[in-house]
Amino acid sequence: VQLQASGGGLVQAGGSLRLSCVVSGSLDNINIMGWYRQSAGKQREMVALISNVGSTYYSDSAKGRFTISKDNAKNMVNLQMNRLKPEDTAVYYCNAQRFGTQSFNSWGQGTQVTVSS
Repeated sequence: VQLQASGGGLVQAGGSLRLSCVVSGSLDNINIMGWYRQSAGKQREMVALISNVGSTYYSDSAKGRFTISKDNAKNMVNLQMNRLKPEDTAVYYCNAQRFGTQSFNSWGQGTQVTVSS
């Protein structure tokens, strides 16, 4: 499966951005979709996950500010980011995982989010 992320950009602290990830196949074939981020000099970290039944999970830093959602009809997963902080600056990657038969773990190309103070 191929993933195409978009929506990054430059925003002032306190602002909002909406990231989108379009999946080449049906979301029905994916167990977990997620957004991860990697800032300079740091390891990639999980930001938000959504399961095929719509259960969501957030990192402590994202909780209360970010919302992950999916649109099965458009094969798309979104990350609405509000009240952005300079420490949210990173390259954001979308991820798709399928477990069991025909398993995979696929990454999108990343989209840069920069939050200025």
